[in-house]
Parts: sequence; structure tokens; C-alpha cells
Amino acid sequence: MAKHVPTSRLARGTKLGAVAAGSVIRSRRTRLSMRGRSEAVRAKMAEESMIRTTEQVVMVLGTMKGVAMKLGQMMSVLDLDLVPEAHRERFQQRLAVLRNAAPTVSFAAMRAVIEEDLGRPLGEVFAEFGAEPVAAASIGQVYLATLHDGRRVAVKVQYPGIDAAVRADLKNLAMFRKVLQSAMPWVTPAVLDELRLNMEGELDYRAEARTQQQIAALYADHPFIVVPRAVPELSSTRVLVSEYIDGRGFDEVRALPDAERNRIGEIIYRFYMGSLFTFGEFCGDPHPGNVLLAADGRVGFLDFGLYNRMDADHVRFEITCLRAAAEDRAEDLRELMIQRGVIDSPEEIGAEECLEYVLSAAEWCLVDEEIAITPELASGAFLLAVDPRASEFAGMKQQNLPPEHLFSRRADFLTFGMLGQLGCAANWHRIAREWLYDEPPATELGAAHHAWLAQRPAGRPTTPPPARRKAKRS
Repeated sequence: MAKHVPTSRLARGTKLGAVAAGSVIRSRRTRLSMRGRSEAVRAKMAEESMIRTTEQVVMVLGTMKGVAMKLGQMMSVLDLDLVPEAHRERFQQRLAVLRNAAPTVSFAAMRAVIEEDLGRPLGEVFAEFGAEPVAAASIGQVYLATLHDGRRVAVKVQYPGIDAAVRADLKNLAMFRKVLQSAMPWVTPAVLDELRLNMEGELDYRAEARTQQQIAALYADHPFIVVPRAVPELSSTRVLVSEYIDGRGFDEVRALPDAERNRIGEIIYRFYMGSLFTFGEFCGDPHPGNVLLAADGRVGFLDFGLYNRMDADHVRFEITCLRAAAEDRAEDLRELMIQRGVIDSPEEIGAEECLEYVLSAAEWCLVDEEIAITPELASGAFLLAVDPRASEFAGMKQQNLPPEHLFSRRADFLTFGMLGQLGCAANWHRIAREWLYDEPPATELGAAHHAWLAQRPAGRPTTPPPARRKAKRS
């Protein structure tokens, strides 16, 4: 049975995360020059420092095509408190430039990509094709079209030349590491290595189409999750055609009543994190832009350029660690991490620090009580876990998380961030006990999910293609 404790760690994480984030964009020189000045002058200098730093980051990342959008997406999902509240709106405006920066490409140029890759004129492939994009991906745009058999489809098309541009940017990414870390200290070498690996993989839409087909088969006939089927025969390296899901986007969902948002939040949690512990596979790129609420109440999930499969042994290790943390078994947790190589300097890490570190990031789903997730809660936990300026857990932050767990923890943080953006509440631990303790479901959605699991044909595919090459440990 999980412990009943106050969520003090969560509150502390939020507070410390905000304190750490408040100083992100102030250089050491600026801080020293503030001594002895009035509050008004210090506030003005902080604002000017923030503007200079964010403009520098936007300038650097604005030249990096898909890389900029990927980092911008991560920042927006976690809603990081990078500046004091008084300056937040200005920073968000700057961040919007980064997040939405996309090449201006004519439809004629995008049409040429489609026809070159598919080897046929557009009219031979599609009965109708909308010339205006309906969405932007990190390396391309999405259009609506109709096939000759009447099916409505979404067509994701890469910007011409984006593959070469992204690869060139990734080679130069290390050059800008100091600039990035001045505003985003959580952009560690491990994050950059993962970003490089992921962006390379996302350039191949043919592989993504195959993965999406398998995930759609995995979730076929699910009561509340829908994954659109890809059309592999019409997909290529730079073009991905899949079924079109007509639904409300995340911004509309955020305006729904509490009960509906809570229901959708549970579905998001089950898809992005439940899949890992149920099937040993998960989508590594949780993002609000990849979620739609269909008219029948099901939640549609999109974009599978980054999809990971985890070995059963690694999944069991994560479950065992989470159970140890939920049960306050600090010594057991530390020993597990030493044996796995997560802690490679045992003399520097005590059992309590190890436990507190895990709980600072994961207590929201380990405490047996209803928790309402806010953006501040999610960003505070993230910054407390990874920000080198937060004084707590300095020893743990110097350890090396194996790449196979780096991917899953990133997905966990981004899912947490999405739930914070949604502003939903649940007893997340009661949901998680289904996969942590193999217990019967405690919610209506859980009961529907388990009924679906029970009737799944034994021969239905359960795994996507093997995971991509593992990132190097840093």
C-alpha cells in the first residue's frame, strides 16, 4: 500500500524550480553589478538582461530549422518559469518566435517534393489537395487531401532541403551549447545527444509510417484511444500520408469543464506512460500539438517519428525503483541504482538523497491522493531534477542515467508538462498501480481499458520496429 503523505516535496520542487528559473537569463556579470542598486534599477537591469539573452537564443535557434522547433516545443510543454512573472509575457512572445519559426515555403515547392518523392503528378495520387497547410511539424507542414477512393487523409511533407539543413545544424549544435545553457541550463550534453539522435531519425517518414501502422494496429478498437492508420504505399522518405482525424485541438480542450479535462488527462497519461509499462514501448515526443479530441469522445494521438521500445528487463527495473520510492525504501532504491549503474559514485550519494531526488520528480504519481497538476508543479519538478543551479541533489545530478532510461524519463516529464498545461486532477497513483502493482483498475477508464486488453486477439502486433540507436552516455 502506498504511503499517505503531504505533498511537501511537490510544493518545494515548485518553489525551488521557480527560484532557480528566475535567475536563468541573468549573467554572472549582471548579478554582480546589481549590488547596492535600488530595486527599480535591478528590475530594469534584469529585464534588459532577459531581453538580450532571449534574443540571442532566438537568433541562434532561429537558424536551426527543426532543432529550434523541437527545443521550443519542449520549453512550451513544460511552461518553464524562465523569468520573473512581471516579465513573463515578454519572454513568452520571444519564445513564440522560436516555437513557431518555420521556413516560408511556397505550395509549388512543397508540391514538387510530393511529386518527386511519389513519382507521379499530384492529381494522380489525390482527388483533392488543399494548398493551405493546416499544421506545422518540426521539419515540415501538414495538408488535408482526399484520395480517389474517398478517404480523407493528412499529408505531412518535409520542407525541401530540410534534411541537409538539419544535419548541418546538428553538427554545429555543440558550438552553441554555452549560448543555449545560458537560457536553458537543462540543455545538458545528454539532452543534446538525444536531440541529435531523434532529429536524424525523424527525417525518415517511411520508417515513421511503418511504426504508425503498427501502433494503429496495437490500439485498434480501443474504447478511448485512436491512432490514425498510415498509408505506407503513398508514403516516402519526405511524405507521410495517414488517415485524417477530425477533432478539437489542445487549446479547445483546455477550455472544457473540469470533469472532461480530468478524463482527457487520464487518457493522455495512460497512452504516453501506461504504454511503456503495459507493452514495453512508448511515444517519446508527448506534445499538445499531437493530441486531438474526436467527436465520439476518443482521444487521437499523432506523430510517431520518435517511438521507443524498451527491453522487459529495463521496464522491470523502472517499476521496481518506482515501487521502492513509493514505499519509502530508500536503501533498496539506492542499491538498485548502484547495481544498474545509474549511481556510479556510491560514496557521494546517500540513501535519503537518492529517495528525495526520485520523489522530487515522480512523487505526483507515487502519492496515494488526488493531485491537481499545474504548469508550475510540472516545471518546478523538472528544473529541480535537472537544473545544475538548484543546490539540492547536486550529487545525483552528476550521475549518468543510462540512455534507455533517459528516453523514458524525458517522456515522463513531457507528459507531466502536458497534464499541467491541461490543468487536470486525478489520483495518478491509483491509475499507476495497475502497472506498478498489477492491481485491478480503480477508474472507469481503467475498467474499459482492461476489458479491451482481455479481448485483444493473441496474434495482434504488440511491438514497433526496434528502437533507434542508443544515445551515448555523457
